[in-house]
Amino acid sequence: MTGRNHRSALRKRRAVPLHRFDQLPPELRRWLQDAALPWSVAQAERIWSKALRETGGNRAQALARLDRAQASAMARDARAIWGDGYPAPH
Repeated sequence: MTGRNHRSALRKRRAVPLHRFDQLPPELRRWLQDAALPWSVAQAERIWSKALRETGGNRAQALARLDRAQASAMARDARAIWGDGYPAPH
């Protein structure tokens, strides 16, 4: 039996096979496990790869780029929820 509460207007996303996650570099897997936001493997991999290209393969700088991307996304979400005045100036 399917009720009305089992339907959603959200688009269905294809699940990423676990082997894709398992094939990521250890540093990126660790970052995803500790991330504050629910990043997809594809999103994280895209940022990681671009950062590695731009930094000549520097993994520490690629991780820093992921941190900046996450901070930016969190700030954008906070402004959308609490308004343009968030975060308040110190």
